Amino acid sequence: MKDTTYRSIFKWGDPAHNEVLEEGTLRYVKQIFNLTDSDVSEQYLAGNEKVALKKKSRLSSANLTALRKIVGADNVSADDYERAYHSYGKFYLDLLKLRLGRVDTPPDAVVYPRNEDDVIALVKFCNTKKIPITPFGGHSSVTRGVETPKGGISLDMTRHMNAVIRVNEANSSVTVQSGMYGPPLEQFLNSYKDGYTCGHFPQSFEFSTVGGWAVTRGAGQASTGYGKIEDMVLSMRMVTPRGVIVTKDYPACAMGPDIDQVLIGSEGAFGVVTEVTMKIRRYRPENTRYVSFIFREFSEAVRAMRECMQGGFGLPHLFRISDPEETDVAFKMKGMEGSFSDKMLQLLGYAPMKRCLMFVAVDGDKDYAKLVAKKISTVARRHGAFSTGAGPTKKWLAQRFSSAYLRDPMMDLGIMTDTLETAVSWENLLSLWSAVRGYITSRPNTVCMVHISHVYENGANLYFTFLSPIKKGDDINDFVKFHSGIIDTIHAHHGSLSHHHGVGRVMGPWMHSELGDTAIGLVQAVKDYCDPRGIMNPGGTLGLKR
Repeated sequence: MKDTTYRSIFKWGDPAHNEVLEEGTLRYVKQIFNLTDSDVSEQYLAGNEKVALKKKSRLSSANLTALRKIVGADNVSADDYERAYHSYGKFYLDLLKLRLGRVDTPPDAVVYPRNEDDVIALVKFCNTKKIPITPFGGHSSVTRGVETPKGGISLDMTRHMNAVIRVNEANSSVTVQSGMYGPPLEQFLNSYKDGYTCGHFPQSFEFSTVGGWAVTRGAGQASTGYGKIEDMVLSMRMVTPRGVIVTKDYPACAMGPDIDQVLIGSEGAFGVVTEVTMKIRRYRPENTRYVSFIFREFSEAVRAMRECMQGGFGLPHLFRISDPEETDVAFKMKGMEGSFSDKMLQLLGYAPMKRCLMFVAVDGDKDYAKLVAKKISTVARRHGAFSTGAGPTKKWLAQRFSSAYLRDPMMDLGIMTDTLETAVSWENLLSLWSAVRGYITSRPNTVCMVHISHVYENGANLYFTFLSPIKKGDDINDFVKFHSGIIDTIHAHHGSLSHHHGVGRVMGPWMHSELGDTAIGLVQAVKDYCDPRGIMNPGGTLGLKR
């Protein structure tokens, strides 16, 4: 029997995944937050109630009939569970509301288009009737990007529009329908002839789609080498209320503003992406070189990373530093604290809450991978790093997608946990890191872990993860106030509002101050042209009106 509880909606990933914290993680959490065995045996706001919506569909029977005529009766649903499922993504506030049984603004119906013709017909019909449309992909948005504050239809692209259309080996590209998930795309490419890779591996890889990657301007964990999604996309097809936008896969051009770059990051506010053509690379896992290091302090690790990025000898694909607290948490959770290796490192001057881990992986040609790994090793040693071999990087890669499963059992314990990320220039990176950490840790009994995982010649991203007991009974207000303060602190210290999560409705209120009057007016003008009646993902997405 299908699970129709709120928990089945907010739970991350594979429904069969074990929700129990590993022994080392549980031991750490109990110690840090002074939890007893009794505390961890109970689930706070478990969300095991059956979904029942107070707000019924507002679509008339005539409109529902018209939608079914366009896509087929089996591809339109107005039942409570489907509508609740499509009401939220995976932002902490989304999960909290579901645990509280609150679905304030569900869509009036969920529609599954079968092809682009269906999308064109749906957009035309909804534009005529002024019915809002919110595109929906892998259900992993952390920016309130798939909420439907104006109701209307949630347009789920994943049921039917999830195929590879063609591979062009001469152009080193693949054309994909927007509802295709990451794993089947990568599996298809890996096994295609001599083997290729998409090169795009966000933490949500298993539960996100190609269309979602594009419209949120996402990044994968190998983006330092392969680039962010805007570096990968060659062309797109987008259905807007104004008409269909079709771009071409030129390698480069000089024909005014780049239309692809206007559409990438548009988050459904301009139209519905139906196809994406993106670069592919040769898949040569046997050539990948893995190295890792431990540094005595964060500033030295950052200097080494910057020197590598500006060295001109080539780029690693995975390039990551954990700051002192994230490194310390890793040592404790993995049972390394107090071990022989730990004691030896301390004797060599790599002290707890100062030392930092660096993970590196280099893909591609065998000689290239060997050269870049060797050069990075030379730079790291020059900055006092101790080589810890290939093992730590391989272990990190083996669990890179599973760490997302920690949030649900943490929330079961009443622990507030969320992430924010920003892009910042090298000159401002350390001061921003210090200021934001200072704000987060000013909250009593709060853990703040930070890492750098996407790196450029002129700067990098900083990714903040915090753990803190929630104020039970005032959960929503407590989170919103604290979270807003983090955004304010990032913005005040020259960090971008987002590096790869996107804007959605979470960051929307800050977009005007980020872009300024003229630039936000330009984005609004594109919105107004593509979507003159304001039906596309309305309600504050990207900080836009209507």
